[in-house]
Amino acid sequence: MDYQTGFFYLFAAVLLFASVQVVTARNPVHAVLYLMLAFSQAAGVWLILKAEFLGLTLVLVYLGAVMVLFLFVVMMLDVRIDAVRKGFWVHAPLALILGGLVAAELTAVVWVGFEQTSAQLPSVGGGIAQSNTHQLGLLLYTEYLYPIQAAAVILLVAMIAAIALTLRERKDSKAISPSLQVHVRAKDRLVVVAMPATGQSGSAGLGNTVGDKGGKS
Repeated sequence: MDYQTGFFYLFAAVLLFASVQVVTARNPVHAVLYLMLAFSQAAGVWLILKAEFLGLTLVLVYLGAVMVLFLFVVMMLDVRIDAVRKGFWVHAPLALILGGLVAAELTAVVWVGFEQTSAQLPSVGGGIAQSNTHQLGLLLYTEYLYPIQAAAVILLVAMIAAIALTLRERKDSKAISPSLQVHVRAKDRLVVVAMPATGQSGSAGLGNTVGDKGGKS
């Protein structure tokens, strides 16, 4: 067994361990951390399989942006584990059925897919083999151009929907519209009421009045 095979088994073992911990971890923060570990090990497997572009993309995009965002969101949310796990056993049979169906589909795809793949890269003029990054770029922007465009439109719609749901008017929200603040006029906020001026207080005036009446009597 060479060193590449040894690293493959090492990365695969850690990947399986981290994947199981993602599902079984009691703390959501620990689950996200295990998911980051799983992505890092998957990137190592991609590098061993000579798919450098996919491995680096997995590290830069998921570990560098998406998973860090997930970690901050989970840490800021007040997740109540007891309330979330109340209906666990009720939905467990359906979850097992769906999980088994997905596992069977993945097994079928991997079993059939590896038989039809070739380890050699196609060559161009002069016998120079093209890199996997070049081949992936050709496939994405030629044969799979329309699916890529459809996925981009779906992500754009999802982003707009998330922004619309976040910025909707709610009763418990204290958000202030800057446009309304700019168009506010002073006469709409401040009302000046004219009142007659008074020289002395009411008690002092009453005392003087009684004194004057006593003197006159």
